[in-house]
Amino acid sequence: MQKALVVEGGAMRGIFSAGVLDQFIEQNYQPFQFCIGVSAGSTSLASWLTQQYRRTYTVITDYSCRPEFIDFKRFMKGGHWLDLDWLWEITLNEIPIHIQQLHQQPVPLYVVTTNIHSGQAHYIQSTPENVVELLKASCSVPVAYRDYPIIQGIPMTDGGVADSIPVEQAYKMGAKDITVILSRPLGYHKKASKTPWLIRKFLRQHPNLAEATLKRAENYNKSIEFIQSPPNDCTVHVIAPPDDFPVGRLTKNRQKLDIGYQMGLDAAERYIQASSC
Repeated sequence: MQKALVVEGGAMRGIFSAGVLDQFIEQNYQPFQFCIGVSAGSTSLASWLTQQYRRTYTVITDYSCRPEFIDFKRFMKGGHWLDLDWLWEITLNEIPIHIQQLHQQPVPLYVVTTNIHSGQAHYIQSTPENVVELLKASCSVPVAYRDYPIIQGIPMTDGGVADSIPVEQAYKMGAKDITVILSRPLGYHKKASKTPWLIRKFLRQHPNLAEATLKRAENYNKSIEFIQSPPNDCTVHVIAPPDDFPVGRLTKNRQKLDIGYQMGLDAAERYIQASSC
């Protein structure tokens, strides 16, 4: 039976999956045949597969909280709100992903991106040659980051636009036992945008991307329905933050981030204990 691990993104909410996956490292827990990550979830998976304990924690609690990364005033002047160019350069220099180790271990990493021309999700396996730009593309929040990394000759953006929780894709790829790490409490349902005209305005040069953005809530909620009512030949396990999870998409408060990380550690420990029973 193929077992897969799926990890949702969510920017700073990724601190929860960072805790979960660090606990996996501590407990040497790795029963999966392949994994799929979206946005921050994909970078968390890369750190886990290379056994780089607390790398994602450091990226989120240190580098991502610096003003060089998040700057709304810069955005209003025509720059990036979230400067992934700066973040990628400094983290790859100071705490680099172990790229060779990532691709020498046996578990393939698939990363979700969104094609800006079609608005469709792409599920791309990482390689030593593409992984840096692939992870960057999956984390590239449209509008907040104004560029579109080129993957396989196609401008790509945040994988969460087209498929925030690729659990159904994992099933289509043959997984019958799927573990999903969410970045919001289970039971959360995404609401449709109240300002579709604004999204279409910001993305007017990419109308299919705009429409995919407007369908994001619908697709997200379908994924939650799949998780809660999977096919008869599939079992889905969920690791999700508790209802009092204090971290939002752009939370920079260190105390809240540390609480969210500890929640991830605790949730993974309970999950591993339950799995061994």
